[in-house]
Amino acid sequence: MRKFTDLSESELLALAIANEEEDGRIYSDYANALREEYPASAKVFEEMADEENGHRRRLIDSYVRKFGDHIPLVRRQDIRGYIQRRPVWHIKPLSVDRIRGQAREMEEDAARFYRLAIERTTDAKIRKLLGDLAAAEEQHGRDAAALESEHLTSEAKHDEDENARRRFILQIIQPGLVGLMDGSVSTLAPVFAAAFATQIPWNAFLVGMAASIGAGISMGFAEALADDGKLSGRGTPLLRGLVCGLLTVAGGIGHTLPYLIPNFVTATIVACVVVVFELAAIAWIQWRFMDTPPLSAIAKVMLGGGLVLAVGILIGSS
Repeated sequence: MRKFTDLSESELLALAIANEEEDGRIYSDYANALREEYPASAKVFEEMADEENGHRRRLIDSYVRKFGDHIPLVRRQDIRGYIQRRPVWHIKPLSVDRIRGQAREMEEDAARFYRLAIERTTDAKIRKLLGDLAAAEEQHGRDAAALESEHLTSEAKHDEDENARRRFILQIIQPGLVGLMDGSVSTLAPVFAAAFATQIPWNAFLVGMAASIGAGISMGFAEALADDGKLSGRGTPLLRGLVCGLLTVAGGIGHTLPYLIPNFVTATIVACVVVVFELAAIAWIQWRFMDTPPLSAIAKVMLGGGLVLAVGILIGSS
């Protein structure tokens, strides 16, 4: 890899050309990824890609006039310490706000590059060109804000925000809530049945771990195999299955860990307190993200959890 300070004037310009080409293609990728769900933002990135292509053409014209027709291949990945660009598939789950933030960083990086490149050149015309491009990139950031205000009307922004919220609920909250409810509630009966049947905390811990991990694997596969997410808009099966499986395990392990305490009575009291917090968390998520009335959410969750807990205790004590 080369040091930035070792680049010649022609190599600096070649790197600038490669940068502008790559940035333009990234903006086009952003536009393509957002077109279906966020059409107004996609239009912004299409125009930004066109501006980057305009910068590239200006650089090529200047390079050819100064150094000739051959442009050496110098890329970001060839320069030690250079910030690498993130392709669209790295920005997962896809978020329009994250993409907008990434675009702002790209413009700031480009302007910083041109200011540093000016310090590495002595040719007056090249210095002027690089200075103009630095100003253009800074202006580009302001133009992007203007484009957003032009295309992202308050109604369009509201629609995109609602769409993003819906995707988040479908892809993360719903499978996570299903897993948390299953892990927290379904494992209550076996854990407390084992605890009260043997009154040996370690036995209850082993049963709880087995039930939690087994339920996590089962729920993860069930969620991942439910649908491919294309028609339902629920996102990739792998992400949903992973979220559901992990939260199922977390829900079950929460009231299992107290049974590491050697004393049966103390462990059971702590486990019951954890159960209350688990059920309260489920009710809060239902109220916060699923628009369930708070009293209704609390009543349903506490009633269901209480019944399962009572069943486990009764069976274990019989």
